[in-house]
Amino acid sequence: MVIEHAYATCLRLARQHYENFPVASQLLPRATRHHVAAIYAFARIADDFADEGDRPDVERLALLEDWRRRLSECRRGSVAPEGSEAAQVFTALAATIDSCQLEPELFEDLLSAFAQDVRVTRYATWSDLLDYCRRSANPIGRLVLRVHGYRAEAMDERSDAICTALQLTNFWQDLGRDWTKGRLYVPRDVLAQAGADETDLARGELRAGWKAALRDVVGRTRRLFDRGQPLPDAVAGRLRWQLRATWLGGSRILDRVDALGPEVFSSRPSLGWTDAPGLIWRTLFWP
Repeated sequence: MVIEHAYATCLRLARQHYENFPVASQLLPRATRHHVAAIYAFARIADDFADEGDRPDVERLALLEDWRRRLSECRRGSVAPEGSEAAQVFTALAATIDSCQLEPELFEDLLSAFAQDVRVTRYATWSDLLDYCRRSANPIGRLVLRVHGYRAEAMDERSDAICTALQLTNFWQDLGRDWTKGRLYVPRDVLAQAGADETDLARGELRAGWKAALRDVVGRTRRLFDRGQPLPDAVAGRLRWQLRATWLGGSRILDRVDALGPEVFSSRPSLGWTDAPGLIWRTLFWP
């Protein structure tokens, strides 16, 4: 009963938070949905520590350090018997880590990336940004594969490509929102090559250089989606539909970012109900 209640809490958390891409949805096998929800709840709460609200940075980092401590305790099988939401998440996560034999370093990578989000607001190079994505996004894909019994290097690489592409797409989708928070994820080397300048944003003047910079990052992101596209057909069962829908949703958002160009700073693209028929059709009749 304790474990069931803990997993129910994680499923509720997974379903109440807005996402572009399906999380712990009905497309997943019922037998694994609760495990994915436990992983998601762990990551969602920690990400919110780093990114949401108006807490000072020192408090954000303290919350993430407490989350790391709780992770270490749950891996040792010593989850505190309290009734808080956090305790429910770690009760479920401990059961999932044990049942699915998940690698602890994947959770550590997530926490290191969230802490980096507090400290770092600019990236010098594309490689620096990819290293952040390696820790902030790719662990989720690998954990989902592990939960479903997949442990193969080629599949991990394709999963990494999709997860990085999804993370990058979210950055380009949220350029305006992130700018108001003092963050800019387009790397400085891309800006320099395109002839774009960050001061243009402060003046509200999006010149030709920004159009070139956005075209550059969208093209790099699209190539990552292409690299990961074979993954859905490498898995069996309902996970195949989940991965197809995730890939298609991310690609659709990227298309809209591309169409908006510099206007993405003032008009955030998203998915709506009108997208559902096309996404369902393409999920069933996968290209």
